[in-house]
Amino acid sequence: MKTASAVALVFACGLLACSGGGETPPDRGTAAASGEAPRASSVSTAVSTADSTPASREASTAARPRIVFLGDSLTAGYGLEREQSIPSLTQARLDREGYRYEVVNAGVSGDTSAGGVRRLEWSLDGDVRVLVVELGANDGLRGLSVADLRRNLTQVISTAKQRGITVVLTGMEAPPNYGASYTAEFRQVYRDLAKEPGIVFIPFYLEGVAGNPALNIADGIHPNPAGARIVEANIWKTLQPLLEKAR
Repeated sequence: MKTASAVALVFACGLLACSGGGETPPDRGTAAASGEAPRASSVSTAVSTADSTPASREASTAARPRIVFLGDSLTAGYGLEREQSIPSLTQARLDREGYRYEVVNAGVSGDTSAGGVRRLEWSLDGDVRVLVVELGANDGLRGLSVADLRRNLTQVISTAKQRGITVVLTGMEAPPNYGASYTAEFRQVYRDLAKEPGIVFIPFYLEGVAGNPALNIADGIHPNPAGARIVEANIWKTLQPLLEKAR
């Protein structure tokens, strides 16, 4: 296992610089540029049968409770095909194993924790049962206020909990170039929030993937298809016990 400082050094290579494009749909990019909150997109149709009509696909998922992944490019699937993103892989596993949930990919490349707060209402539309929070990487790369990160994540968590939504919080690391104190304070935000009642915690979103060239795309930061499968498998270990199988 890589140390936290080694992982942080990997992030310093340029996640922020690589996060402006990727697989973010054009309508989301336009909304973000205009200051409007982009709508989260369902990935359930990505694993539906190819000959299903849009109407039938919509009907098949309309009554399903939702699992929302709220994050940045690591959630959006930068550098991957849509069906290779972590939310899409999760949807495929749910369908294979008989769990009737609709996964919503609310990842926006380049987003910060503040951006996550701004589009939270859109992301929590519908019957959301679980919220997977993957935010903070871009805060750390920009050296943004740790106090703001804490406040933003707290708002996301409290809003979800007030609605009876189970929160899965995933930890993130800051690069070391802002000093050891900043890096430690940044990491501690996640540890502190994880102690709140009802929070399910994954200490590091990219566990087993960060820093391994064989598991990342050419930028060395974002998981490639093999890396995404590892992240999805790690998340599944935490997510699966929270779910109810269809009867």
